[in-house]
Amino acid sequence: MKKVAIGIDIGGTNTVIGIVDREGNVLMKDSIATPTHGNAALFVDEMAGSVRNMIHAVKKLNPETEVLGIGIGAPNANYYTGNIEHAPNLSFKGIVPLVRLLENNFPELKAIAITNDANAAAIGEMVYGGAKGMKNFVVYTLGTGVGSGVVVNGDLVYGADGFAGECGHTTIVEGGRLCGCGGYGHLEAYCSAPGMKRTAFELLSKYNAVNSPLANKNFNELDAKTIFEAAESGDSIAREVFELTGKWLGLGLANTVHHLSPEAIFLFGGPTAAGTYIFRPTTESMEHHLLPIFKNKVKILPSHLKAGDAAIVGASALVYKELEKNLH
Repeated sequence: MKKVAIGIDIGGTNTVIGIVDREGNVLMKDSIATPTHGNAALFVDEMAGSVRNMIHAVKKLNPETEVLGIGIGAPNANYYTGNIEHAPNLSFKGIVPLVRLLENNFPELKAIAITNDANAAAIGEMVYGGAKGMKNFVVYTLGTGVGSGVVVNGDLVYGADGFAGECGHTTIVEGGRLCGCGGYGHLEAYCSAPGMKRTAFELLSKYNAVNSPLANKNFNELDAKTIFEAAESGDSIAREVFELTGKWLGLGLANTVHHLSPEAIFLFGGPTAAGTYIFRPTTESMEHHLLPIFKNKVKILPSHLKAGDAAIVGASALVYKELEKNLH
């Protein structure tokens, strides 16, 4: 009998749903708009309808398929409570008991669990990716924000209230840039994709670099891919963006190493596609800031999860971890 899990990634604009096998292959995928109406119960009904259709379709292809459960990655998701709590980028205000609502729709499933997207990425890396066999590692997700999932002794760290692992909100510049959370000087304000754009515009102004290809872009047009392409063409501004981003990120990673002494730190997200442009300065900066006892011990590695499917694959891995936990 083929066993599969359902992974759901709830984003600010779209919600992606996939059926994933035990090897991390996405067998089927669907996408629905994340609504702006703020009615969580209506959204869950729509999501449940899509899940039912996918279960029906996969069982039609192979009647022996067993769907084990549903794993969800979502902003401000609390694994302990099963709730989405005060998510700033979703229209659902307050506390949404998402797991309970889904359990009402799918009482036959063995496991339904939720966590935030960075934690889901860490579990996905552990179950399907480069962290197989590792007991102590951290995943940093670089995108619209900077998220992190922390694994210690083989278990994801949730902390006392379910919200542990907000490494992106480590302060690295006292009184520095305004972060999206309202704080100042956070790692996210410097090393997220929007943070890289802010660095680019600061450098364009600093050097009056009117000849840089980045100078022809407005803020909303510029993205990490464009900065990478400019760096590849030899643009000094773009290359300095990566040098500075790596410097700040390495500082943040050094703090993480001092706290946790992980075997490896995995980087996931759009900016990591720049390869050595981001990995080299990040590694150099981290090593520079580490205590001697930690130097040359911790690897910085690219995520092994497939970029387009990583969110739903990571979410689906929650199901397998839940079932493992229930066996012990």
